[in-house]
Amino acid sequence: MKSDVEQLSTYKSVHLNKNNLKTHFVGIPLIIWAVLVLMSLLRFPLDGGDFQITLAMVFVLGVLVYYFLLNTRLAIGTVLFILPVLASAEILVRNLENSALIALGVFTIGWIFQFIGHGYEKAKPAFVDDINQLLIGPFFLMAELFFILGKEKALEDEITPIALEKRKLFETKKRESLQAN
Repeated sequence: MKSDVEQLSTYKSVHLNKNNLKTHFVGIPLIIWAVLVLMSLLRFPLDGGDFQITLAMVFVLGVLVYYFLLNTRLAIGTVLFILPVLASAEILVRNLENSALIALGVFTIGWIFQFIGHGYEKAKPAFVDDINQLLIGPFFLMAELFFILGKEKALEDEITPIALEKRKLFETKKRESLQAN
């Protein structure tokens, strides 16, 4: 398993532009919410009672375990974000028949924000080279929020130079590829 430093520096390497970060602070939460709404549609009743486990609950639990293995403080921050998101997804699904259509619209808007951000960045999204980076997006945003609040300075100081070096290699490969064509 890659460490938090490896995962965050890879993600940060294509998220260095401040405008890209701003769009991600909008787009990623929208995408998360939409995905959790869609996953909440798949329900598994327990003991024949009213309580049901949803795919969203199982997914969130699994992702949070992964985040806790990476970095406990960032995982706790993510729990504080994700639980209300999960609850609102559950409320929507229980109360609106067209929750899937709403989720698909929000999902689309979220991805529009993501791609606008990468236009500023002039770099492809991190998941293009490593699909696992889709799971790191929310974790990365929590790390960036901690950094903005002056927390986890040692982590920021460790990942930033690595991210800059990875970006430099990316730019070199990109330039070489253009010259070869």
